[in-house]
Amino acid sequence: MNFLSGEYECKIDPKGRLVLPAKIKTNLPEASGNHVVLTRGFEPCLVLYPKSEWKTIYDKVAGLNEFNEEYRQFQRNFFRGNTEIELDGTGRFIVPRTMARFADLEKEAIVVGLGNRVEIWNPDRYEDFLIKDQQSFSQLAEKFLGDKPAEAPML
Repeated sequence: MNFLSGEYECKIDPKGRLVLPAKIKTNLPEASGNHVVLTRGFEPCLVLYPKSEWKTIYDKVAGLNEFNEEYRQFQRNFFRGNTEIELDGTGRFIVPRTMARFADLEKEAIVVGLGNRVEIWNPDRYEDFLIKDQQSFSQLAEKFLGDKPAEAPML
């Protein structure tokens, strides 16, 4: 399995095109080819999924009970504005204007690989969503990745 990782500063050209960094492009799963899905993030960023990864998420969300009002509302908001994109040979694609506005993207972007997906951020807004305090980051690492303490043996 290929992992999408790293943090990259990228330019958006006057036509609204962004080139994925070579290390991101080469790690896209072969099964997805040059097809990716671009969607709005839960934070003010865009999220790019390889087509094969998107299929897993799509199946989960589409499989929710359409007769449940809360599920329908979630589906409506989750699927709105998703765009399937084909990357050109250099890994370039056009960022749709509505999505660029949502993420406040203009001339520059930060592209961040997050394992199975890529986030695309306005550089100024990205900083607002990073953990600034290393101790807080360390505590989260312990919470999510640390081993559970060994239980005392029963006497």
